[in-house]
Amino acid sequence: MVNRCAWVTKEQLYIDYHDKEWGVPVYDDRHLFEMLCLEGAQAGLSWWTILQKRENYRKAFDNFDAKKIVCYTEEKLEALRLDAGIVRNRLKIQSVVTNAEAFLRIQKEYGSFSNYIWGFVDHTPIINHWKTISEVPASNELSDKMSKRLKKDGFKFVGSTICYSFMQAVGMINDHTLDCFCHPTNK
Repeated sequence: MVNRCAWVTKEQLYIDYHDKEWGVPVYDDRHLFEMLCLEGAQAGLSWWTILQKRENYRKAFDNFDAKKIVCYTEEKLEALRLDAGIVRNRLKIQSVVTNAEAFLRIQKEYGSFSNYIWGFVDHTPIINHWKTISEVPASNELSDKMSKRLKKDGFKFVGSTICYSFMQAVGMINDHTLDCFCHPTNK
């Protein structure tokens, strides 16, 4: 029997996400942008809800192509607000457009979004050594710092808890518990 983090359910989608994605370093700009937007969509909801809708999000938002998203018309935004395959919150939908604009500015300034975002951890994943899931924080000083900077740079739905979840999701922080087969000490 494989031992996983305690938050993982028996749902195959969740198992696959945990085993293959969560905590694995991501450097691809498009994927980083997607995860930042999806984490923002999660605000007030469960990750399970967003994970189930992820493919719909990819279709609805042109596979998170920021250059296409910044060109969305009011008609496109209205169509998104009627799309049952995503969270139909007006502010969350608009935040994807706002974030695409900020994302493109950051790419231009830093050469890549990856270079900018990974700078928060000095371009090296933080490997934590938690014994139980109850030790894992919802936010920390680093996520506070990232949140403030992202907001200053024009991003929306990037509170400290969202930033911490984002860092976990893209492998900037590895919070697999020590008993999980995905923790680096168990590989």
